[in-house]
Amino acid sequence: MKTFLALLLVALGTAAVFAGDLKTLSAGDTAPGFTLKNYDGTEVVLDSVLKSNRCAVIMFIATQCPVSNAYNERMADLASGYSKKGIAFVAINSNKTEPAQEVAKHAKEHGFSFPVVKDPGNAIADKYGALVTPEIFVVDAAKSILYHGRIDDSRKADKVTKKDLDDALSALLGGKKVSTDQQKAFGCTIKRVEESGTR
Repeated sequence: MKTFLALLLVALGTAAVFAGDLKTLSAGDTAPGFTLKNYDGTEVVLDSVLKSNRCAVIMFIATQCPVSNAYNERMADLASGYSKKGIAFVAINSNKTEPAQEVAKHAKEHGFSFPVVKDPGNAIADKYGALVTPEIFVVDAAKSILYHGRIDDSRKADKVTKKDLDDALSALLGGKKVSTDQQKAFGCTIKRVEESGTR
């Protein structure tokens, strides 16, 4: 059925990308660049972010996903601590079910100090192969992915035993290689343009 739909869309001049067909980027791969609008209307360009920082933490997040929302405070705390050390944070909302106005309201309500950009048609999520929210990619100045995966090992903050993202960033700041550069992300699926939008 997917093949038929893909052929139909190609015939109509539209390319279809299905989540099951995506290649998820891993540590060592090159991160695609992007230029997207922040919730305040300003443009966020990955090249510019990387030019003025040691690396960037790209976070695919959501407004309605309970798993992503469970991490709001942790994401804000990590960004607050590491932004002073030359590590930038950029959040991307790729869900077709969450409009830009909702993204802006959500970012303001949770006091996010980092940009939260809208990804129209989930184009950037497709390029990264991001599948869930939250899902993290740490990218250096050469656009090499240094870490990909989860923030930590539990949705519940009081149950966390392994702080994967924090450990990765601490290692990078210390000039060390990230010991575990890949951890499976968990959360709600990103609602893409070809999906029904059901959770």
